[in-house]
Amino acid sequence: MIYLDTIIQGVLLGGLYALFALGLSLIFGIMRLVNLAHGDLMILGAFAVLVGVDALGLPIPLAAVLAGIFMFMVGYALQYVLLNRTLGRDILPPLLVTFGLSIILQNGMLETFSADTQRLNMGGLQEASISLFGGLAIGMVPLITFISAIVVILFLNWLFYSTETGRAFRATSDNPQIAQLMGIDNDRIFALAMALAMVIVAIAGLYLGARATFDPLIGPSRLIFAFEAVIIGGLGSFWGTLAGGIILGLAQTFGAQINPEWQILSGHIVFLIILVIRPKGLFPRVTG
Repeated sequence: MIYLDTIIQGVLLGGLYALFALGLSLIFGIMRLVNLAHGDLMILGAFAVLVGVDALGLPIPLAAVLAGIFMFMVGYALQYVLLNRTLGRDILPPLLVTFGLSIILQNGMLETFSADTQRLNMGGLQEASISLFGGLAIGMVPLITFISAIVVILFLNWLFYSTETGRAFRATSDNPQIAQLMGIDNDRIFALAMALAMVIVAIAGLYLGARATFDPLIGPSRLIFAFEAVIIGGLGSFWGTLAGGIILGLAQTFGAQINPEWQILSGHIVFLIILVIRPKGLFPRVTG
């Protein structure tokens, strides 16, 4: 029963890591942009929800919706005004710009919110659980987090393969020059993709704040988990990102079962092993 519980908790933790990583996978898949500020933007999303709850007195669902709208606008403006200017054959300019953005966000949040750790209060849902056989139980917040990850992936697949916007995303991803010649405004499409990624980031920030404490400086450590989940699953693959998150979560929970000090290290070791065996990840997106 101990190992079954470890598996369940690892899978549920993988859902959280998938939410961390889906926005990263989305923007890399469309514009080949590696966003080093992704983790800090996630923490900004968590603080946006916190402001809605604590400062405005809103219920968490409404605060989360407003935070999602706020992050959508932040993402669109960030990409359209700044990051579109850095895109090109050279990957170094966007890396440098997003690294600088990461530092600005961390220091800005430190000045605004202080270095104190925070946590989102989900009320009775925080302690609620579903009892299973053999004394096992599943926490409601981890379960809702995992379900949310699946819902986000289903939405992204519907958007990509069943809508005009999705066709524009795929066209600019496959060949931005030809897409431009066909009348697609690449700058607008890239900005829309980043805005959508920031909505996912806000969802990730919500569940991060509900499941653990956070502060302005933990973004880079969460970025590492997101990168590992994306790379394990395969760059640009949404279901692969979920699989990567689950593998990472299982590695950490089994590592913690052996020795609590090994939790984070075991995830990094599994990541390194998979990277050596399958450099493109387990389920890389096939491009024609």
